[in-house]
Amino acid sequence: QVQLVESGGGSVQSGGSLRLSCAASGLDFNNYCMGWFRQAPGKEREGLAVIARDGKTSYTDSVKGRFTISQDNAKYLLTLQMNNLKPEDTAMYYCAADSKWWMSRNNDWRTWTNFGYWGQGTQVSVSS
Repeated sequence: QVQLVESGGGSVQSGGSLRLSCAASGLDFNNYCMGWFRQAPGKEREGLAVIARDGKTSYTDSVKGRFTISQDNAKYLLTLQMNNLKPEDTAMYYCAADSKWWMSRNNDWRTWTNFGYWGQGTQVSVSS
């Protein structure tokens, strides 16, 4: 049974940093597509970053250069380092996984409905 548990959210001021973690169990990082999403009130869930089994990463334009996705295969830990946070980054952040590992090679990872496993989410609030 796949389980994803996020942690690390909180409240920061604009320009600050947060590091989100996602503890994964019941899956093999080598055979899963792992990603981070966020959802602000009244908005659709947005794909932020994905990491392929070879370590290659992709980002949505709004976070490129500010956020970094990484994974520790030994600890089954997915992380999202978020720097230079802005008020518009305020949202619930989710870790996601799916066995369609090839999604990281095209734009399919950007669509939240393509992922079958989700964490409970962690709230990030950025004040100006």
